[in-house]
Amino acid sequence: MSKDRQFDNFDEFAEDYCEMCNQVVKSSGANRDYFSEYKIVELLKFEKPKEELRILDFGCGDGSSAFFIRKHFPNAAVFGVDVSEKSITIAQKRNITNTIFNKFDGIKLPFKEEEFDIVFTSMVFHHIEHKLHKGVLKEICKVLKKEGRFYNFEHNPNNPLTKKAVNECEYDKDAVLLKPSYNKKITSNSGLKVEKLNYTLFFPRHKLFNFFLGLEKILTWCPIGAQYYVKAIKII
Repeated sequence: MSKDRQFDNFDEFAEDYCEMCNQVVKSSGANRDYFSEYKIVELLKFEKPKEELRILDFGCGDGSSAFFIRKHFPNAAVFGVDVSEKSITIAQKRNITNTIFNKFDGIKLPFKEEEFDIVFTSMVFHHIEHKLHKGVLKEICKVLKKEGRFYNFEHNPNNPLTKKAVNECEYDKDAVLLKPSYNKKITSNSGLKVEKLNYTLFFPRHKLFNFFLGLEKILTWCPIGAQYYVKAIKII
């Protein structure tokens, strides 16, 4: 790992990222789109999909999550930012309705204060040097409206299969996974009030396990899910 690492550089993976993701998750019985969409469906547990929300996809990559945000929040204005210029170019070529993608310099978000109802981020913070988390969260807090919501999805380092997948993944070679307790702490210290810490993805997505998938909604407390997310609200 480079001593001056700040944000992992995804420009080198941008063109093949979708195919690489599909290879990584192949053994789970689902593809990349499945895992992109399930996170947006999780938001529907807390959000009203028909509202005219302003939603920021922080670390949007090639626009995979933004596509499903648009699908499930049809009246929202969607914005995506990423430090990877090549990923932004690919996202823009998707031509997703009422969705704007912009390059982010890694320091200052290109938006006004209190501009968004929701900031969503998926598998991004483990690609950011830990010493920068405080500043990034400060920026996210700044662009959220009062009572705006922040959703941060991450891999769970307490799950051995997750750790194995990350260790074997080329674009995760410099990743440093966030312990749920650490994620909760840095979020709370940024001026956001943590309301939920939910664990997800307990079973493979093969047909053999379909019967068990319904149990996941009552296992959100169990700290062995493959992923987890923090939901927080801006109170100041």
